[in-house]
Amino acid sequence: MKNYIGPEAIIEKKKKYIMPCLAHFYKKPREFVRGSMQYLYDSEGRKYLDCFAGVSVINCGHCNPEITDKICEQVRSLQHVCNIYLTENFVNLAERLAEVTPGALQKSFFCSTGTEANEGAALLASIYTGSSQFIALRSGLHGRTKLTMSLTGIGMWRTDPNPVGGISFAPNAYCYRCPLDKKYPECDLACANAVEDIIRTATSGHPAALIAETIQGNAGIVVPPKGYFQRLREILAVHHSLLIIDEVQTGFARTGKMFAIENFDVVPDIMTVAKALGNGVPISAFISTAEIADTYTKPGASTLGGNPVSTIAGLAVLDYIERHQLKENALARGKQLKDGLHELQRKHPVIGDIRGLGLMVGAEFVHADGTPAAEVLDLVLEEMKDRGFIIGKNGIERNVMAFQPPLVIGEQDISDVLNALEMVLTKYEK
Repeated sequence: MKNYIGPEAIIEKKKKYIMPCLAHFYKKPREFVRGSMQYLYDSEGRKYLDCFAGVSVINCGHCNPEITDKICEQVRSLQHVCNIYLTENFVNLAERLAEVTPGALQKSFFCSTGTEANEGAALLASIYTGSSQFIALRSGLHGRTKLTMSLTGIGMWRTDPNPVGGISFAPNAYCYRCPLDKKYPECDLACANAVEDIIRTATSGHPAALIAETIQGNAGIVVPPKGYFQRLREILAVHHSLLIIDEVQTGFARTGKMFAIENFDVVPDIMTVAKALGNGVPISAFISTAEIADTYTKPGASTLGGNPVSTIAGLAVLDYIERHQLKENALARGKQLKDGLHELQRKHPVIGDIRGLGLMVGAEFVHADGTPAAEVLDLVLEEMKDRGFIIGKNGIERNVMAFQPPLVIGEQDISDVLNALEMVLTKYEK
């Protein structure tokens, strides 16, 4: 076995050479050195079931041989020439994306990260509409550049002391803890209706766009109710404003559809994708209709965007999703996971709410009075890690257990994680 420096030495080097904004999970973290489909291995040879997939990145599994072989073959022939030169993969991937994205979304611009894609989507919306005003949702997360950080509605991620102006925030559709203190469906989608008042009172009346994640991942797997996005679409249409849908976490079969917005029967004007498109290779894109995209005529390029390696990875990912029926597996295993979590919830009231679509599932931890139980979740996640299960954490109060595993996960894997979670919850309730 190769000699690795180990977690303690990595932490020491982090302190010395890495900016302190980058934290890490766990009080006793591991050094991961190898991945194989739904499993990770640490520097001491321990095996873990990965239930987070690098935050919805490794949808097709770690080091998937079918995808990795194509990437390696491409690296050996042509790795990079920049997208101002003609290569085949990037136009072929754009064609495939036009085929699998909803509605009339047709033209892509490739870049490297979800942040870049959201920044580009906002730019395109401004070019098309002539407006620089935006509406975003409370608790949304859209990136780390100045504009996308300003579009982010989570305080811990808004580290810029001078955010961009012209951005208004609408209440998010968080039914478990409604920001308007209402109940669905009696609320008549009040959170969506609030956008009308925001446009009339806090904007010029013609904002460029509203940007929203289909499911708010970092907010705690917040899933809007049916009809929410349709109502938003109606309001925006009256004001000639666009709908930008951020599918950075939710795209590529995670929710049982190729894109999560398809669960809501709405087609956005612009859609952003990243993460799972490359299955670990950095690639992203913003995609729009020909009418909107064709207004972007001034020179634009991305040095690494759409390079031959990242785009062959994207093509291989789309092939693998279809060939191995990952949408269907996400639905089946997601149902198994949610059913199992509901069974645990009946025995362990620390689980206050369970929500999600497909294999994007959140379990919110609460105290008896309903307040967030982040400290309990931390104990549970640490213990689950020690038992060989890597599970995510999100939520505004960091009290939501996040399941976003590789979509190749199996029935026995789900049973194993549920059984382990039962034992850990029982231990910490004593």
